[in-house]
Amino acid sequence: MEEYLDRFITYLVVERNASPYTARNYRREVGEFLRFLKGEGVSSPQEVDRQHLTRYLLWLRAKEYAKASIRRRISELRSFFKYLVGQKVLESNPIEAISAPKVPQRLPRYLKPEEIGAIMGAPDTSQPLGQRDRAILEILYATGMRISELVGLDMGTVEIARGQMMVRGKGGKDRIVLLGQPARDALDLYLKKGRPKLLKGRRTSALFLNRSGERLSVRGVQLMLDRCARKAGLKWVTPHLFRHTFATHMLGGGADLRVVQELLGHASLSSTQVYTHVSQRRAREVYMNSHPLAREGEVEGG
Repeated sequence: MEEYLDRFITYLVVERNASPYTARNYRREVGEFLRFLKGEGVSSPQEVDRQHLTRYLLWLRAKEYAKASIRRRISELRSFFKYLVGQKVLESNPIEAISAPKVPQRLPRYLKPEEIGAIMGAPDTSQPLGQRDRAILEILYATGMRISELVGLDMGTVEIARGQMMVRGKGGKDRIVLLGQPARDALDLYLKKGRPKLLKGRRTSALFLNRSGERLSVRGVQLMLDRCARKAGLKWVTPHLFRHTFATHMLGGGADLRVVQELLGHASLSSTQVYTHVSQRRAREVYMNSHPLAREGEVEGG
């Protein structure tokens, strides 16, 4: 059944604009299921039934896969079989009757303002790489964009005077993100001083460059964040943590939920709503620590 998986991956990349990361995950994890089926003596999609799927889920649980991992695999298989139905290979999707395990919702972690200040001060802005790193940090915090969107930025996508950038998000959808003054200043310094020195005579449209004058990679950004985090005394900082921080601070500051949804590039409002829970939790913490009547026994009498 590998040929069906090959066609499915091609469909994801060509027609659904799936990222290389997404395509790689689907190939590995759907391929895992196909190898399981082979061990069950199944040689064609038409032979797959509910019992095979149930045994596969039991197999995953026996290997102590996390609920979130199992849930993701079910979602991937549902998409795979839906594709086969669309291609007339199957008449119905055999996984539709399978329920995914419920995963407790975890509230996203975010950086506090003082932590943002510490990490912003980590790069040495007297050097080209430091100028680049400061611009990246400011843009991640100002826009909440994904790391894949950041490294895909080109020179033509930036309008510093207007304080905005054009970002290509998931599914090839473009959106405008906005830049505050600190991000504009950091980007302006990088473009005037840092980038020309990193370019080293090369010709590239990439906005952010590595020390060789080539487009900065996702891995390069991750290593930079690790370096800056350690210097700032922070243990764990990722590009997605900046995204969480952007959304949480925006909503905490009174931003409309749909505005934040648009700025993040979320297709569904439900993806953005999780940040309202973070803001509410933070509001409760502030209230409990600040209001004189919030804590029992703090004030006596009436």
